[in-house]
Amino acid sequence: MILVTGGAGFIGSNFVLDWLEAGGEPLVNLDKLTYAGNRENLASLEGDARHVFVQGDIGDTDLVVQLLGQHKPRAVVNFAAESHVDRSILGPEAFVQTNMVGTFRLLEAVRHYWKDLPELAKPAFRFLHVSTDEVYGSLASQAPAFTEQHRYEPNSPYSASKAASDHLVRAYHHTYGLPVLTTNCSNNYGPYHFPEKLIPLMIVNALAGKNLPVYGDGQQVRDWLYVKDHCSAIRRVLEAGRPGEVYNVGGHNEKPNLEIVRTICALLDELRPRKDGKSYSGQVTFVTDRPGHDRRYAIDASKIESELGWRPAETFETGIRKTVQWYLDHPEWVARVQSGAYREWIQTQYAAA
Repeated sequence: MILVTGGAGFIGSNFVLDWLEAGGEPLVNLDKLTYAGNRENLASLEGDARHVFVQGDIGDTDLVVQLLGQHKPRAVVNFAAESHVDRSILGPEAFVQTNMVGTFRLLEAVRHYWKDLPELAKPAFRFLHVSTDEVYGSLASQAPAFTEQHRYEPNSPYSASKAASDHLVRAYHHTYGLPVLTTNCSNNYGPYHFPEKLIPLMIVNALAGKNLPVYGDGQQVRDWLYVKDHCSAIRRVLEAGRPGEVYNVGGHNEKPNLEIVRTICALLDELRPRKDGKSYSGQVTFVTDRPGHDRRYAIDASKIESELGWRPAETFETGIRKTVQWYLDHPEWVARVQSGAYREWIQTQYAAA
């Protein structure tokens, strides 16, 4: 049995589905179900005894202690986080509470649980913390990619809160001996991605005939990782990663945002042409850049590749085609996640578009 936190969000739900499809042992899925958590992502697991869903907060110590005592997991995989940079700029407190305070409380509960395990079980236990490449800050255009030794230089309230959580995880290993693992991943994309992030927002807006808002000049570069590749990396780190170590996970796909948007438009032109025969690229609109927008991220994933033998299975070309097709095939899911609160957020954030 393992305990997964944040397992109804984008990456977490993909991991839960992937874990059980790959024959992993049963799991308990703890998720607060904020706006980005969606039980519908897990609909295929209804009635599956291997999946126990619990709605709750990682900051609720009593609940976490109860779940650990009841289910006795051999590992905890922590996806639970507030993760949207734009939202962190408008309302940073939620990011501090979940990513910093919540992670601290989770670590405390897990530390006491681990300390009381039988001596033979302690060495096999793992706490895997899922983090982001944004903790490293921004790279110049020709600078080497982020390695695990890169200095932390977070530039947004989101990345600062994740950096703090990473430091807490590291400290719990060095101070208490808790067998932790940390993964820092590049930008994920794929099925079940909440449509406030770049790729799903562009797909959804394009199909709705709306503007495609691109920040600044659109030349911000990111490394893109198909979410199922990320899931396989986490499985591998949990299986064979060395306690106390950090593993960067990337897709070898550095691309500027504007190229991403144009690629999506070209795929939609092919797969769902506009009725007027025009390209979706005509809907691209440049909007004022967000404050403190990092210019470039790039992941050096050579450590996980050489030590653990992991490499991504998808190229960007194969992964983005699968992603666009998934959104075309699941309009009901898209419609249901676009609540009134979501519409109000988009209107506020992209008013200039």
